[in-house]
Amino acid sequence: MTPIARAAGRLLNNGRNDGPPDLDELWRDFNRKLSGMFGGKPGGPSNPGTPSGPPDMKGAGIGLGLIAGVVVLGWLASGFFIVQEGQQGVVTSFGKYSKTVEAGFQWRLPYPFQAHEVQPVSQLRQVEVGRNSVVSATGLRDSSMLTQDENIVDIRFTVQFTIRDLRDFLFENRDPEQAVLLAAESAVREIVGKSTMDSVLYEQRDAIAADLVKSIQAQMDRLKAGIQVKNVNVQSVQPPEQVQAAFEDAFKAGQNREQIKNEAQAYANQVIPSAQGDAAKLFEQAEGYKARVIATAEGDASRFKSVLAEYQKAPQVTRDRLYTDTMKQVYSNVSKVMVDSRTGSNMLYLPLDKLLQQGSSGTVTVSQPQPTTLPEPQAVPNAADLRSRDNQRSRDGR
Repeated sequence: MTPIARAAGRLLNNGRNDGPPDLDELWRDFNRKLSGMFGGKPGGPSNPGTPSGPPDMKGAGIGLGLIAGVVVLGWLASGFFIVQEGQQGVVTSFGKYSKTVEAGFQWRLPYPFQAHEVQPVSQLRQVEVGRNSVVSATGLRDSSMLTQDENIVDIRFTVQFTIRDLRDFLFENRDPEQAVLLAAESAVREIVGKSTMDSVLYEQRDAIAADLVKSIQAQMDRLKAGIQVKNVNVQSVQPPEQVQAAFEDAFKAGQNREQIKNEAQAYANQVIPSAQGDAAKLFEQAEGYKARVIATAEGDASRFKSVLAEYQKAPQVTRDRLYTDTMKQVYSNVSKVMVDSRTGSNMLYLPLDKLLQQGSSGTVTVSQPQPTTLPEPQAVPNAADLRSRDNQRSRDGR
C-alpha cells in the first residue's frame, strides 16, 4: 500500500491509526512465523514503517508443502465411508459401475475419481396399485378393469418387494419403483381379464394374489430390475358403485343357497345311513324268519315220516300216543283243573295256602282226601281258578 493510501486511511479515521490491517504487514508477519518455525531468517523488523527485505522463499515453500500435505490427507480421507447392517454400497469410477460392497468400513478413491451410493437392501418397500381418481371420459376409477364375462371390477392392492441386486436396481432401470407399478398393473389386468366376476370377487382372491406375485416377478426378471417381489396384499375388490347393491344381494343369495345346500346334505347324511341300517335289519330278520320256517317245515316233515313208520308197525298204539300227546299239548296251555269224581268221594280237600303261595309259578299240587284215592290234578296258573273248581264240585254233587 502506498504512503498516500495510508495517509488517506488515517484522514478517514479522524487521524486515528486504527484502520484495517495492511496486507503487506500481514504477509510479513506470516512469513516471519514460517521462517522461525522452519529455522529460516526473519524477514526484518515488525515495524510497518520500516521497509523489509524479500521473504524467505525456502521457508515459504516448506510451509506450502505442509499445507498441501494436510490437504492431500484430507482428500484421501474423504474416500472412507461406512455401510450399515442391512445395506449395500455401489462404487462407481467416473460414473461407471465398479463394485458392490457389503456392510462395514469401506474405502474408495476420492472425488472425482470414484463415488459411492448406499441403499438398504433388506428394507421392505411397497408400491400401491390402483388409484381413486375418476376418469372423466368413462366415469370409472383408474383401478377399474374388465373381466372375462364382460363385467367391470375395481381392484386395489399393494406390492411389497426388496432389492435383490443393487447393481441392477440402480443401473438397469431409470425408475425401478415405477417399473414395479407398471408391471403390477399389466399383470393384474391380464389375470382379471381371464377370470369371471364371481371368481374375482369371492372365489379366487387368494389365488389372484399368488398369480400376481409370479407374474410381476417374471417381468422384473425379464427387465433385470434387481427386485425380489415378496408379497401382494389385495386390499379391495368390489364392483362399481352403480351396481354394488345388486352384487351384494346376489352374494347374499348365493350364501343362502350354500347354507341350505349344506343343511340338506347334513340331513341326507343323517337319514340315509339310518335308512340303510333299517333296511339291513329287515333283510336280516327276513332271512332269519325264512331259515326258521324252512327248518320248522323240514323238522315237521321228518317227524311225520318217523310217526308214519311207527304207525304202520302199530296203528292202535300210535293213535293212542298221538291222542295223548296232542291232549297234553292242548291242556298244557289251559288254566283249569280237571277233577275226575266218578271214582271217588265228592269231597275234595284243597290246600289253599299252598295254592296262594304257588299261584304265581303256575304249578299247584292238590292233595287227595283220605281214604279216597283221586287222580293227580294238573297244575293251575293262579289262585283265581279255585272258584271255578268249587263251582264244578257243587254241580257234580247235585
